[in-house]
Amino acid sequence: MEKLEKQIVDYIYSTEYTDLRSEVIDSVQDRILDSIGVAIAAFDDDAPIAARKYASNRTKTNGSYIWGTDIKVDSETGAFTNGTSVRYLDYNDTYLSLEPLHPSDMIPGLISLSEENNKSGKDLILAIATGYELAVNLCDVASLRKYGWDHVSFTGLGAAAGASKLLGFSKDQIRSTLAIYSIPHASMRQTRVGELSMWKGAAAANAVRNAIFAANVVKSGFTGPYDFFEGEMGYVNQLLGGKLINPNILTEMSSKNTSRILDTYIKKWPVEYHAQSAIDACINLRSDIDDTKQINRIEIETFDAAYEIIAKDPEKWDPKTRETADHSLPYTVAAALTDNIITQNSFSQDKINDPEIKRLLKASTLNENAELSKGYPDGIPNRIIVHTKDNVYKSEVKYPRGHANNKMDRSEIFNKFEKNTHGKYTDLKIKDIAENIYSINNFESISEIFMELKI
Repeated sequence: MEKLEKQIVDYIYSTEYTDLRSEVIDSVQDRILDSIGVAIAAFDDDAPIAARKYASNRTKTNGSYIWGTDIKVDSETGAFTNGTSVRYLDYNDTYLSLEPLHPSDMIPGLISLSEENNKSGKDLILAIATGYELAVNLCDVASLRKYGWDHVSFTGLGAAAGASKLLGFSKDQIRSTLAIYSIPHASMRQTRVGELSMWKGAAAANAVRNAIFAANVVKSGFTGPYDFFEGEMGYVNQLLGGKLINPNILTEMSSKNTSRILDTYIKKWPVEYHAQSAIDACINLRSDIDDTKQINRIEIETFDAAYEIIAKDPEKWDPKTRETADHSLPYTVAAALTDNIITQNSFSQDKINDPEIKRLLKASTLNENAELSKGYPDGIPNRIIVHTKDNVYKSEVKYPRGHANNKMDRSEIFNKFEKNTHGKYTDLKIKDIAENIYSINNFESISEIFMELKI
């Protein structure tokens, strides 16, 4: 094996549950609960419904549950179906660096594989923590987006790492799982360019499904391509422009310090993460503005990554789909100012067509600000300047609530879960589900937890 490939494999092989710090275990539990909440909140939306319809023909008696139902399917189908629900509202966790990532996208697939193989809660926690460690470190090493590839290609590698750990693979099996995931399954960035479709919310679920497939075929005896990472036609040369910015990050990974999940962010608002601080800024401004009809002009000042991802395309200024709207910085600013809040209903077709939101979009300008760009990725700096007839109001936020430098506590995460599942579950059931997740490490088999998610 090449040097970095060996380091990655050795790291995955060596992780142990007993080495995990208590705050890492707590953070994994929080991410599982948050993932369930955002998935159940999206239960009645179009892409999750379509994914469940796809899954309904792939039932398996000893498989894994489709969340919110009593249907059991194979682990690959469960990864795709539940993963699509988790991702749909753009409300699950995030990490931002050379490459942005939603690392909790891998959680539904690892849960499905755990159920299918009757693994314990401790097995699952270790798998998730291991997957986060690799995926988040990869974001610090290189950019996929720069070369036209989608961030979910890192998500899938993290999921392959977690799946390998979950199944107790040897080093050769881990290498094959990473290789069988990565060589055939690169995902193109076109998913997130221009007008966005349902696939925006399913691309990560598909990457994780491919990682679970890789683990399953390796479990059956398959071997994968050699030198998948640094080889002549491998990952680095094909997807990362032939170089890594910070390769030492991978060589320094240590099983005694599996903790990168602590550097990731939980979302307060159901939008693309680069807009989180802009919404906070808009809500700060509304304390001084009684009615948005007083607004004559809006200046949005943002950083380079936000401009590139959620502002530069003309479709972001006149979105037609919810997938485009929740990935539009100008739209989310206009919607947040109009309603003084952002919810999943902020991206309904009625809201997209709202005359006041459209007026504010036309009254907005957006500039990439070099000063703000220097503040990223340490922070997410957005500045909103609102002009009325008589006054100018300004608000700037660098660390939105839920960021690693402005963390939500467990009570806030539970409150988010409660709001996301209200109307689907009773108050008692909401508390019971949370208590089960907070003690998931004590379960010898986790299926009984996910059976209880039936709506």
